Amino acid sequence: MTSTIEAPRSPYTRSTKKSGVNWEKWGWIYMRVSGVVLVVLIFGHLFVNLMIGEGVSALNFAFVAGKLTNPFWMVWDVIMLWLALIHGGNGMRTLVNDYATSRISRGILKVAILVSVVALITLGTLVVFTFDPCPAGAPADLVASFCKSL
Repeated sequence: MTSTIEAPRSPYTRSTKKSGVNWEKWGWIYMRVSGVVLVVLIFGHLFVNLMIGEGVSALNFAFVAGKLTNPFWMVWDVIMLWLALIHGGNGMRTLVNDYATSRISRGILKVAILVSVVALITLGTLVVFTFDPCPAGAPADLVASFCKSL
């Protein structure tokens, strides 16, 4: 004799069909993999920015401009940005699925999360790839030494 125990957080009726892609499983796997990759990317970012060279005192516009002229750091920062935002958006989606009680509020919240994540990824990626280290009319004291070296 077998008895089934309902999942503790499933007050919604869901289809039990087994065909198609299991998006929850892939979301779960993504969270684990992206979390490990993000730990490496974030600690690498912190180590380079804070430990190598002069430390925190070297962080200024010229330091950031120098990093964003190097394709390696551009790709590093974009990967970190994309992984972190999608990871956070997926985590927020999980919270909405767990705690939003009505179907309409869940839908609205998930659309708001999606719009926010897409907007931030778009803006962040544009900043990284269109950053101009020597903008016209920039204050000379901020970028003069860096721009002269280019």
